[in-house]
Amino acid sequence: MNQANIQSQIYLDANATTPVLPQAANAVVAAMQELFGNPSSSHITGLKAKHLMEQTRQKGQQLLGSGEGKLIFTSGATEGIQTAILSALVAAKQTMQTDKNYCLLYGATEHKAVPNSLAHWNSLLQINADIKAIPVDSRGNLDHDFIAQHAPSALMICTMAVNNETGVYQDLEALDNCIRQHNPNTFWMVDCVQALGKRPLNLADTSIDYAPFSGHKLYAPKGIGFVYIRDKAPFTPFIAGGGQEGGLRSGTENLPGLAALDVIFDMLLHPEGSPFASLEKLNDFRQQLATSLAQAFPSIVFNHDFNNSVATTLNFAIPGFSSKEIMDLFDAAHIRVSSGSACSSKVTRSFVLDAMGLPAWQSESAIRLSFGPAMTQDEVDQACERIQIAANALGHSCLRQSQTTINDKAPLEGLVELRSGANCCWIYADQNSQQAVVIDAVPELVDRIDTLLQCQQLKPVAIVDTHGHADHESGRSKLAKLYLQHQDSDHLGWPTDHGKAVLNNSELDAISLGSLQLIKVATPGHTADSVTYLLINAQQHIHFAFCGDTVLMGSLGRTNFASSSAELMYHSLQHLHGLIGDDTLLCASHDYHNEFTTSFKAEIQRNSLLMSVLTHSISCDDFVARKQQLDAHLADEVGETIMCGAYTQDCQKLAITEYTSQSLRQVLSQPHDLKIVDIREPHEYALQHELADIDSCELNIPLTRLVQFIEQNNDKKQQQWVLVCRSGSRSLIAAQAMHRLGFDQVAHLKGGYALSA
Repeated sequence: MNQANIQSQIYLDANATTPVLPQAANAVVAAMQELFGNPSSSHITGLKAKHLMEQTRQKGQQLLGSGEGKLIFTSGATEGIQTAILSALVAAKQTMQTDKNYCLLYGATEHKAVPNSLAHWNSLLQINADIKAIPVDSRGNLDHDFIAQHAPSALMICTMAVNNETGVYQDLEALDNCIRQHNPNTFWMVDCVQALGKRPLNLADTSIDYAPFSGHKLYAPKGIGFVYIRDKAPFTPFIAGGGQEGGLRSGTENLPGLAALDVIFDMLLHPEGSPFASLEKLNDFRQQLATSLAQAFPSIVFNHDFNNSVATTLNFAIPGFSSKEIMDLFDAAHIRVSSGSACSSKVTRSFVLDAMGLPAWQSESAIRLSFGPAMTQDEVDQACERIQIAANALGHSCLRQSQTTINDKAPLEGLVELRSGANCCWIYADQNSQQAVVIDAVPELVDRIDTLLQCQQLKPVAIVDTHGHADHESGRSKLAKLYLQHQDSDHLGWPTDHGKAVLNNSELDAISLGSLQLIKVATPGHTADSVTYLLINAQQHIHFAFCGDTVLMGSLGRTNFASSSAELMYHSLQHLHGLIGDDTLLCASHDYHNEFTTSFKAEIQRNSLLMSVLTHSISCDDFVARKQQLDAHLADEVGETIMCGAYTQDCQKLAITEYTSQSLRQVLSQPHDLKIVDIREPHEYALQHELADIDSCELNIPLTRLVQFIEQNNDKKQQQWVLVCRSGSRSLIAAQAMHRLGFDQVAHLKGGYALSA
């Protein structure tokens, strides 16, 4: 693939939005320049505009098979949803009986716009019905038995024709029969946003009362949509005013948007010669992409059944990789995908896959690849080639064993942090001796750790835990069977055959790691078996303290497990501080707020309880009492994760200096002392997805090696660092972590590479 093709993007996020087709864009411009009249005006210019509007409406009605039903133009699907729900509930309220309990039903995998709107109008209209989610099975199909049970008391039922995350479609005919058999009078809305152009629709043959649609999901501009309303279905205007749209929806009509819809409707009605591919061809495209993904990532799992989902959506997960990691990888290869609904980009897991009962890792790792009916064979070919290039790049980071053509693999020297959710695993590698130690191996990361060790040709001298973990099974045993089957060890993996080291006049158990030593220090409290491992050099400088859950960022480990002891933690904290001092980096086994690492110096500035312990200004009994109060307010679980630390205060995010691409270029054009650090992973960096015009990046320090970078540059805290990444999100949290540890001159590039080209 040539450089020009590498730099062009392959857009595979059509379920979020689509590009505007050239034909539709031309129609928009023509409408702005020539058909700019107000459709409500009676002069010729207005009449021409009205003709376009009514022509578009007729085509839409023909396309949907709407019969006598109405088609009202809106600003988009959200307005259509509001119109439908408001209309239904206003009518339903008039027939409610005071002695009967009512409910509102919606599909558990429905777009959040639906349940949120139901809750809003239910409250505002003081209907106060119970809002119930209709369960789905593992294939995403709605539970018809549940509908049958609750439909008799349902004022409204909201379902989806095609799911926006998985592409799963419902059998509307069977659903229609189920609903009407048990309640012929309830109002039924079907979200058809993802169905148009992908599934046959003949709405007049159904009892669907309302069906919202959106233009920007099918190559029209944003800001235009429409809603179908069945003949004789009740209607209350959502927007009142000047009486446009026959008094049904006020506001001057969006003629440019309608002009685009007019073109799109034409293409759907007459696909011959249009850019739209046939259903057979779309299925072929899906199979090509699925095959390419499976070849590139042999362990891939598809999160939906192709037999009951539209051809234009692929939802998958790759074991051992978070959705964020795969998104960043694909983005570096100029493939645009998403982690689910674009409306929930801040959410770390998919509620849709959760509702389908899929394992948590699939929900947390889900990637949605979606394309539109105007997909071309050339785009599919490029996407397949780019997917393989992206997968090969993982070999550069030793995240998979492959024959990569992208330079040599990035050498691993020093500390690497791997994560699965909030669980942290630490690997320290010594290239000279080709030795490594693995600390707190997370089971979800075992295969990745194994690949990393093999790729770097490292031999573990120990695979250890800092304590017996309550929230997950350790991956230590599986790794030990692969690498240390002949090594005798205790239940945490500490080798029986170990040496001794003296630190601060204390003789402690130790093992050698190249020229360094790993020392074990008993620090009971969080659990009875809690230990801290110290990595020191020959000069007894402590590089890192792997403290498990004894000290977390902004927190102390909880002490209300059966094997916990706040009294022992009190003494352990004082003992550990006496050994390592204020500035040694503490590497915990959990990181709930993306803070990476900490130190006693950083923690006592925000944790008054810890400060009191280390300054001996609180008694052990008082500490035990305070700790009991903190732990009592700690929920046992957050989702499926047990919180292992009682937070003494919220972890505040520090204000960081932000550069724009323009301001950074201006600084770089003058004599400066800035050092730019690219914090993307090596495979992203290797794919050459780089900042245009800003080529002064001297370092590639990914987040997995940020703690090592902080330790190595502990004496350069006044250096001016500028961190850059793809979007600015990773660089911001990394800059905040460094600033909290005393790097006062750290800044980041706002918007990252995405806004700098």
